[in-house]
Amino acid sequence: MAEIVISPATADRFEDAEHALTGGGDGRSCQCQWWMMPNAQFQRLDTAERTELLRNELAVASVPPALIASVSGEAAGWVRVGPRVHQVRIARTRALAANTELPLDDPDVWAISCFVVRREHRGIGLNARLIDAAVAFAREHGARVVEAYPVDTAVAHASANELHHGVLSTFLAAGFREVARPRPDRAIAML
Repeated sequence: MAEIVISPATADRFEDAEHALTGGGDGRSCQCQWWMMPNAQFQRLDTAERTELLRNELAVASVPPALIASVSGEAAGWVRVGPRVHQVRIARTRALAANTELPLDDPDVWAISCFVVRREHRGIGLNARLIDAAVAFAREHGARVVEAYPVDTAVAHASANELHHGVLSTFLAAGFREVARPRPDRAIAML
Protein backbone atom coordinates (compact mmCIF):
# COMPACT_ATOMS: atom_id res chain seq x y z
CA MET A 1 0.00 0.00 0.00
CA ALA A 2 1.29 3.46 -0.92
CA GLU A 3 2.28 5.83 1.87
CA ILE A 4 0.38 9.14 1.68
CA VAL A 5 1.83 12.17 3.46
CA ILE A 6 0.20 15.60 3.36
CA SER A 7 2.22 18.65 4.34
CA PRO A 8 2.18 22.43 3.86
CA ALA A 9 3.26 23.98 0.56
CA THR A 10 6.27 26.01 1.63
CA ALA A 11 9.05 27.72 -0.33
CA ASP A 12 11.35 24.71 0.00
CA ARG A 13 8.62 22.54 -1.55
CA PHE A 14 8.16 24.67 -4.68
CA GLU A 15 9.37 21.89 -7.00
CA ASP A 16 6.90 19.48 -5.37
CA ALA A 17 4.13 22.06 -5.81
CA GLU A 18 5.00 22.34 -9.50
CA HIS A 19 5.05 18.57 -9.91
CA ALA A 20 1.63 18.25 -8.28
CA LEU A 21 0.15 21.12 -10.29
CA THR A 22 1.41 19.93 -13.66
CA GLY A 23 -0.03 16.43 -13.64
CA GLY A 24 -3.28 17.14 -15.46
CA GLY A 25 -5.97 19.77 -15.84
CA ASP A 26 -5.47 23.52 -15.66
CA GLY A 27 -2.95 23.41 -12.81
CA ARG A 28 -0.03 23.83 -15.19
CA SER A 29 -1.31 27.11 -16.65
CA CYS A 30 -3.27 28.41 -13.67
CA GLN A 31 -0.60 27.80 -11.00
CA CYS A 32 -3.45 28.04 -8.47
CA GLN A 33 -3.71 31.79 -8.98
CA TRP A 34 -7.32 31.88 -10.27
CA TRP A 35 -8.87 32.69 -6.89
CA MET A 36 -6.13 35.13 -5.91
CA MET A 37 -6.93 38.04 -8.23
CA PRO A 38 -9.66 39.62 -10.36
CA ASN A 39 -10.26 37.99 -13.74
CA ALA A 40 -8.85 40.88 -15.79
CA GLN A 41 -5.55 40.65 -13.94
CA PHE A 42 -5.45 36.86 -14.23
CA GLN A 43 -6.08 37.03 -17.99
CA ARG A 44 -3.20 39.50 -18.50
CA LEU A 45 -0.68 37.09 -16.99
CA ASP A 46 1.01 34.24 -18.81
CA THR A 47 1.96 30.92 -17.22
CA ALA A 48 5.50 32.05 -16.38
CA GLU A 49 4.15 35.10 -14.54
CA ARG A 50 1.61 33.00 -12.63
CA THR A 51 4.38 30.54 -11.73
CA GLU A 52 6.47 33.39 -10.35
CA LEU A 53 3.47 34.65 -8.34
CA LEU A 54 3.08 31.19 -6.81
CA ARG A 55 6.81 30.98 -6.06
CA ASN A 56 6.66 34.38 -4.33
CA GLU A 57 3.47 33.46 -2.48
CA LEU A 58 5.11 30.35 -1.04
CA ALA A 59 8.22 32.33 -0.13
CA VAL A 60 6.50 35.12 1.80
CA ALA A 61 3.41 33.47 3.26
CA SER A 62 3.42 33.40 7.05
CA VAL A 63 0.89 30.56 6.77
CA PRO A 64 1.29 28.29 3.73
CA PRO A 65 -1.57 28.80 1.23
CA ALA A 66 -1.93 25.14 0.29
CA LEU A 67 -1.09 21.56 1.13
CA ILE A 68 0.73 19.00 -0.99
CA ALA A 69 -0.07 15.29 -0.92
CA SER A 70 2.81 12.94 -1.60
CA VAL A 71 2.31 9.30 -2.52
CA SER A 72 5.33 7.13 -1.75
CA GLY A 73 7.52 10.24 -1.85
CA GLU A 74 6.16 11.70 -5.11
CA ALA A 75 4.16 14.94 -5.06
CA ALA A 76 0.74 13.81 -6.24
CA GLY A 77 -1.89 16.35 -5.19
CA TRP A 78 -2.52 19.93 -4.14
CA VAL A 79 -5.27 21.75 -2.28
CA ARG A 80 -5.51 25.51 -1.77
CA VAL A 81 -6.82 26.38 1.69
CA GLY A 82 -6.68 29.73 3.39
CA PRO A 83 -8.65 32.68 4.66
CA ARG A 84 -11.47 33.44 2.25
CA VAL A 85 -10.61 37.17 2.38
CA HIS A 86 -7.22 36.40 0.76
CA GLN A 87 -8.89 34.62 -2.16
CA VAL A 88 -10.28 37.82 -3.65
CA ARG A 89 -12.12 36.28 -6.58
CA ILE A 90 -14.56 34.53 -4.23
CA ALA A 91 -16.06 37.88 -3.18
CA ARG A 92 -16.09 38.99 -6.82
CA THR A 93 -17.97 35.90 -8.01
CA ARG A 94 -21.62 36.92 -7.76
CA ALA A 95 -23.00 33.39 -7.50
CA LEU A 96 -20.79 32.72 -4.48
CA ALA A 97 -20.91 36.14 -2.84
CA ALA A 98 -24.70 36.32 -3.01
CA ASN A 99 -25.15 32.86 -1.50
CA THR A 100 -22.67 32.59 1.34
CA GLU A 101 -24.10 32.69 4.87
CA LEU A 102 -21.25 34.64 6.42
CA PRO A 103 -19.86 38.13 5.79
CA LEU A 104 -17.30 38.14 3.01
CA ASP A 105 -14.86 40.16 5.14
CA ASP A 106 -14.83 37.64 8.02
CA PRO A 107 -11.16 36.61 8.41
CA ASP A 108 -12.11 33.49 10.38
CA VAL A 109 -13.86 31.94 7.37
CA TRP A 110 -11.42 29.86 5.38
CA ALA A 111 -11.98 28.46 1.89
CA ILE A 112 -10.94 25.23 0.27
CA SER A 113 -11.02 26.41 -3.31
CA CYS A 114 -8.86 24.31 -5.59
CA PHE A 115 -7.63 20.74 -6.05
CA VAL A 116 -5.21 19.15 -8.45
CA VAL A 117 -4.43 15.43 -8.41
CA ARG A 118 -1.95 14.04 -10.90
CA ARG A 119 -3.55 11.63 -13.37
CA GLU A 120 -1.52 8.65 -12.20
CA HIS A 121 -2.72 9.13 -8.61
CA ARG A 122 -6.43 9.55 -9.22
CA GLY A 123 -8.90 7.05 -7.83
CA ILE A 124 -7.06 6.38 -4.54
CA GLY A 125 -8.99 8.84 -2.39
CA LEU A 126 -6.53 11.73 -2.38
CA ASN A 127 -9.24 14.41 -2.53
CA ALA A 128 -10.87 13.05 0.62
CA ARG A 129 -7.50 12.95 2.38
CA LEU A 130 -6.71 16.49 1.18
CA ILE A 131 -10.08 17.76 2.47
CA ASP A 132 -9.49 16.24 5.91
CA ALA A 133 -5.97 17.66 6.06
CA ALA A 134 -7.13 21.08 4.82
CA VAL A 135 -9.83 21.28 7.50
CA ALA A 136 -7.35 20.30 10.22
CA PHE A 137 -4.83 22.83 8.88
CA ALA A 138 -7.47 25.59 8.78
CA ARG A 139 -8.58 24.85 12.34
CA GLU A 140 -4.97 24.83 13.58
CA HIS A 141 -4.59 28.32 12.13
CA GLY A 142 -7.76 29.81 13.61
CA ALA A 143 -10.50 29.04 11.11
CA ARG A 144 -13.92 29.15 12.73
CA VAL A 145 -15.66 28.00 9.53
CA VAL A 146 -14.37 26.26 6.40
CA GLU A 147 -16.27 26.87 3.16
CA ALA A 148 -16.00 25.12 -0.22
CA TYR A 149 -17.60 25.44 -3.67
CA PRO A 150 -17.80 21.88 -5.01
CA VAL A 151 -19.39 20.44 -8.13
CA ASP A 152 -22.37 18.11 -7.76
CA THR A 153 -21.58 15.29 -10.17
CA ALA A 154 -24.94 13.67 -9.42
CA VAL A 155 -26.62 16.57 -11.23
CA ALA A 156 -24.28 17.04 -14.18
CA HIS A 157 -21.28 15.33 -15.69
CA ALA A 158 -18.06 17.24 -15.11
CA SER A 159 -14.75 16.69 -16.84
CA ALA A 160 -11.71 15.98 -14.69
CA ASN A 161 -10.61 19.54 -15.44
CA GLU A 162 -13.86 20.98 -14.03
CA LEU A 163 -13.41 19.08 -10.78
CA HIS A 164 -10.74 21.44 -9.46
CA HIS A 165 -13.43 22.73 -7.07
CA GLY A 166 -13.85 19.27 -5.59
CA VAL A 167 -16.89 16.98 -5.63
CA LEU A 168 -19.88 17.67 -3.38
CA SER A 169 -20.29 14.04 -2.27
CA THR A 170 -16.66 13.99 -1.02
CA PHE A 171 -17.23 17.14 1.02
CA LEU A 172 -20.49 15.77 2.46
CA ALA A 173 -18.71 12.54 3.43
CA ALA A 174 -16.15 14.70 5.26
CA GLY A 175 -18.90 16.26 7.37
CA PHE A 176 -19.62 19.42 5.38
CA ARG A 177 -23.21 20.52 4.91
CA GLU A 178 -24.62 22.10 1.79
CA VAL A 179 -25.73 25.66 2.60
CA ALA A 180 -26.57 27.01 -0.86
CA ARG A 181 -26.97 25.98 -4.48
CA PRO A 182 -26.02 28.97 -6.69
CA ARG A 183 -26.22 26.76 -9.81
CA PRO A 184 -27.80 23.35 -10.32
CA ASP A 185 -24.37 21.70 -10.47
CA ARG A 186 -22.53 23.93 -7.97
CA ALA A 187 -22.96 24.02 -4.22
CA ILE A 188 -21.59 26.00 -1.34
CA ALA A 189 -20.64 23.66 1.48
CA MET A 190 -19.61 24.57 4.99
CA LEU A 191 -18.10 22.95 8.05
